[in-house]
Amino acid sequence: MTLTLAVTNNGLWAIALIIGLLAALLVAGLLLVLVRAVRDIDASVSSLLDVAGKVAGNTAHIPQLQATAPVLGQIVDEAVVQDGYMNALTDGYGGVPA
Repeated sequence: MTLTLAVTNNGLWAIALIIGLLAALLVAGLLLVLVRAVRDIDASVSSLLDVAGKVAGNTAHIPQLQATAPVLGQIVDEAVVQDGYMNALTDGYGGVPA
């Protein structure tokens, strides 16, 4: 037993138009999603540019840190001298109960 569908030419056109309408609606929905995503990205980039300016301001003085490298030895030497002074001041206080 075979089942044949009797579809007329007008029926085939109606099916084609329905499929086309569904495809157009799908494309319109995807375009709407795309536009929303682009707006979200644009808002994120705007806030990122604000933050990037602040980061640039915070890091503008980093090259000046290179000037501290030559004097680090002097800083360490002075710290050793200060440590010696502190040890001399605290000698004799270790045996006294608090």
